[in-house]
Amino acid sequence: MTSTPAPGTTRPGGRTARVREAVLRVAGDALAEDGFDALDLAEIARRAGVGKTTVYRRWNAPGALAADLLADMAEQSLPRSDTGSLHGDLTENARLVVKTLTDERQGRLFKALIAASLCNAQAAEALHRFYEVRIGEWAGCVTDAVARGEIPAGTDPRAVVAAVSAPLYYALLNTGAALNADDADRAAAAAVAGARAGVWVGEG
Repeated sequence: MTSTPAPGTTRPGGRTARVREAVLRVAGDALAEDGFDALDLAEIARRAGVGKTTVYRRWNAPGALAADLLADMAEQSLPRSDTGSLHGDLTENARLVVKTLTDERQGRLFKALIAASLCNAQAAEALHRFYEVRIGEWAGCVTDAVARGEIPAGTDPRAVVAAVSAPLYYALLNTGAALNADDADRAAAAAVAGARAGVWVGEG
């Protein structure tokens, strides 16, 4: 028995892909400007120049639209770095996080999506999936470092990668501090030091 995909989870092509691109662009702008409450499907359809019926049929709720937006962002994110060292790779990761969070549009967009995840189950699931995909992408930096003998065998790759971005998101959401390259470099260095010390051995 086949199951029906959840709204906003299929990957279309052709004209449908162009419709999706237009709607997600407008939805992202609305989120960045006014937050999750601005995701009125009829208004999004109007601003995107798309039929309202098409939008309701494909996404059916603001949460599904936010979920598809996050899925698209995960697809568009840059692949992990491969500098030849754990410190170099995690520094690149941290700098990418800071670049994203300090971007005028992307920073506001992430704040809106995080806020949406606190009150909308679809948005929460999508946000968790987004970070699972991105952490999984960068986990290879850690497994490569284990293979090179930089850090102990048994180190949990996902825990190390999560440790890089955790202090940066904390600063963004809880302190309001303006992030910069020094913050990125410190976060990466701390994660590398912890990994070398075996902090995340056996965590997976």
